[in-house]
Amino acid sequence: MDMHLSQWRARDPVFADLMDLRETFWANPGLRPAGEALSSAPVTAEEVADAAARLDRFAPYIARVFPETAPDGGRIESPLVPIPAMGRALGDRPGRLLLKQDSHLPISGSIKARGGIYEVLWLAETIALREGWLSEGESYARLADADLRGRFSDYAVAVGSTGNLGLSIGMMSAALGFRVTVHMSADARQWKKDLLRSRGVNVVEYAGDYSLAVARGRRQAEADPACHFVDDENSRTLFLGYAVAAGRLAEQLAAMEIPVDGAHPLYVYLPCGVGGGPGGVAFGLKLLYGGAVRCYFAEPTHAPCMLLGLATGLHDGVSVEDFGIDGKTAADGLAVGRPSRFVGRVMEGLLDGCYTVDDRRLYQLLRLLADTEGIRLEPSALAGLPGRDLVCGRTPVPEGATHIAWATGGGMVPEDVWREYYRLGG
Repeated sequence: MDMHLSQWRARDPVFADLMDLRETFWANPGLRPAGEALSSAPVTAEEVADAAARLDRFAPYIARVFPETAPDGGRIESPLVPIPAMGRALGDRPGRLLLKQDSHLPISGSIKARGGIYEVLWLAETIALREGWLSEGESYARLADADLRGRFSDYAVAVGSTGNLGLSIGMMSAALGFRVTVHMSADARQWKKDLLRSRGVNVVEYAGDYSLAVARGRRQAEADPACHFVDDENSRTLFLGYAVAAGRLAEQLAAMEIPVDGAHPLYVYLPCGVGGGPGGVAFGLKLLYGGAVRCYFAEPTHAPCMLLGLATGLHDGVSVEDFGIDGKTAADGLAVGRPSRFVGRVMEGLLDGCYTVDDRRLYQLLRLLADTEGIRLEPSALAGLPGRDLVCGRTPVPEGATHIAWATGGGMVPEDVWREYYRLGG
């Protein structure tokens, strides 16, 4: 960095808050009209529609291989639920409060099931069509047949992960028959590593952080021409898979007769690690609703990499360590030191703002949500819940507004682990 830390402190109070590990809120001064920002984005509405169509083609296969998705026709989707008791416990604010339960997405129980599973399916389709294993118009349920599954073993998939992306990539890759290796950082929970190994996934553990796991995974893929590396830091494919969530959410809002327009704005609060998941969702929502939707990223006080990347304008040219921040957080899915350059540049004119949350607050919110609504999440998935109060405390919000906290993970947490999370919230 060209500037000394003291100069960053003097430039904007948000940098002092971040370096001192205080919870803070940052409104994006670079926000542009949605249409203007979208017109210059490197991703298009047509690409998002193509991703949605690909998931539809794979639905018969998913329904066959993962029976829990069969009632929904093989669609990987999560509930959108009102949480009025939690809203009252948090305090009276304008608008209704909803929870998007990506924590309970089928197969891997986190938002990573959207992007991670989508990229593996994209790879499988690419190979199967190229090799003539599938023909256009043929049911993709055919991929579950033993003869085809055996053929995918000639190909490998690798990914670096703090946990949830590894679960999604590992479980879908293994189901298809790919050889798959998940490189996991020290932040990853042991139960996630154990679950992957039980599914036949090769898990490689590192004492270092997320960036090291990604670097090692990338190096393995470069050494093997048959290996596809899922690059969480830069993958357009992952991003498109996440962006499909916006259209699905729009369907749910319409079914609940909840309007989204200038008089009824939609506020969405998205936990953020490297940025792919929340970036894709926010991009898709801006495509659909333009300025009627306001999107905010939520990060731990000890790992605010996206906020730093956006606020400095340096994107992946800066890390939390550069600002003396240790990156250690109970929100393991958000324990990332350096943001995605791709996502940061896409979102710099589209994102309404960012805020940070202390680990202690995450545990308290986890316990409160369980007590008021009977919903169990993992710590990182609670980061979206303070967003409503932070935004309402800073800007006029109409009574017709809708607030959505995006719950990103927790559906597969073992009972004993969750009980310890709950205890820590007391």
